[in-house]
Amino acid sequence: MLVHDTVATSRSQADADQIRASLRARYDELSAEYEHAMLQSQVLRLVEVGDTAGDDQADSGTKTAERDTAQSLLRTILDRRAQFEHALTRLDEGTYGFCEGCSDPIPVERLEIYPSATACVTCKQNRERRAA
Repeated sequence: MLVHDTVATSRSQADADQIRASLRARYDELSAEYEHAMLQSQVLRLVEVGDTAGDDQADSGTKTAERDTAQSLLRTILDRRAQFEHALTRLDEGTYGFCEGCSDPIPVERLEIYPSATACVTCKQNRERRAA
C-alpha cells in the first residue's frame, strides 16, 4: 500500500519509508531506462552519420523518423522520471497523497496505480476538460 488509509495529514515513518522506497525504485528504473535509451540513440546517430552513401528520399525519411522516435522516447522517460522526483519531494514536504488542486486526499487506489499522481480524479478530469 502506498498511502495511509486515513485522511490524516501525517503518516507513520514506516509508511513514509515504504512509499519512498517504492517511488525511489521506480525513479531508479526510469534512470536506467533513460541511460539505455540514450546509448541506443547515440548508436543510431553514429550509424546514421557513417551510412548515408546511396540514401534515397525513403532512406532519409526512415532515418529521420527513427531519430524522432528515439528523441520522443527520451523526452517521455525524462518526463516520467521528473514526475517521480516531484512525488519524492512532495513526500518529504508531507504533501504526498493530497491533491495539488483542492488539497483533498487522493484515493489510495489511484496512488497504487499511478504513484506519482498529484491530483484527485475530480481535479484531473476538470483539468482535462479545460485542455480539450
